[in-house]
Amino acid sequence: MITALKAAASGMEAQMAQINSISNNLANVNTNGYKKERAEFQDLLYETLQEPGANTSAQTQAPVGIQRGMGVKVSGTQRNFEMGNPVHTSRDLDMMVRGDGFFMIGMPTGETGYSRDGSFYKSSVGRIETIDGFPLQPEILVPGNIKKIEIADNGTVYGLVSESERSQLGQIQLATFVNNAGLKAHGKNLYLSTEASGQPNIGNPNTGTTGAIMQSYIESSNVDVVHEMTDMITAQRAFEMNSKVIQTVDQLLQSTTTVIR
Repeated sequence: MITALKAAASGMEAQMAQINSISNNLANVNTNGYKKERAEFQDLLYETLQEPGANTSAQTQAPVGIQRGMGVKVSGTQRNFEMGNPVHTSRDLDMMVRGDGFFMIGMPTGETGYSRDGSFYKSSVGRIETIDGFPLQPEILVPGNIKKIEIADNGTVYGLVSESERSQLGQIQLATFVNNAGLKAHGKNLYLSTEASGQPNIGNPNTGTTGAIMQSYIESSNVDVVHEMTDMITAQRAFEMNSKVIQTVDQLLQSTTTVIR
């Protein structure tokens, strides 16, 4: 009975982890470039009371064994990097990656962050940066006489001084990874590379497998609210069933204690 209590308790903890992931997804349903996450589970070690194929009292081999499960644990949180829907904004400095790739962002720590959020702004000196003041890498400066910015699908940034005159201001580059799921979420719509993700492959947009740039669009979250609500109901019911197991075992223990007395 004690094993059943521990297994049910681990089930409740696992479903709480699932609900936490769902709540984070729902909280970020309107976050630019957010990628939904899900909790993944593994069963725990088993107590083997009889090995499969062991000799029985009748001098035969048992076709199956006797094992007692110990419950479940959270084995990881997996992110789904499926592209979100494009949202038209009409802003010159809003960009979306159509396909694979991440914008590279310079962080105050000296590290490079990677983001699918393509909402950028001009600083007081004309530098293109995120809403937190982190510069887009490689850095691009927009002179004060530029009236309009045009960004080609290959990431080339042009500044228009007049309808007939424009100059190239810089080149946006994107980073791709062998394993996007290995990226570490940092907050502020940024990811950090890890050994699991591999080192970034840096290149111009719309070349090879790297996605193209869509100007005046941003990528919405890829969270499906209906799917998340369905998963939440399933997790809630599973939590309730594990709670019911604990109540049942408690009643059995009470009955056993009464009989012993």
